[in-house]
Amino acid sequence: MFKGGMAGMLQKAKQMQEDMKIAQQEIKLISCQGVAASGAIKISLGGHYQTTSIEIDDSLLDDKNLLEDLIMAAYNDASRQVKEISDEKLKKATGGIYLPL
Repeated sequence: MFKGGMAGMLQKAKQMQEDMKIAQQEIKLISCQGVAASGAIKISLGGHYQTTSIEIDDSLLDDKNLLEDLIMAAYNDASRQVKEISDEKLKKATGGIYLPL
């Protein structure tokens, strides 16, 4: 039925649980920087999508609508990077098995 029987299956589950804990700790340490307008806007996010810094070039301070759009673009860029890295770490930890978190 299972290679290694029930004991083998339990051992694999325990290893996967340990790997998930390690992956989650690594995700906490992720730092990604999203940019917009060729670097005029920079937003840094940590692994749990918390904003750690925002840099705005002074030349953008006169156009509120443009500034708002560029901030969203930079945030979305950083967010996409965090998601990709997190997904890859979790995929490694689970052996490719999708586990909703």
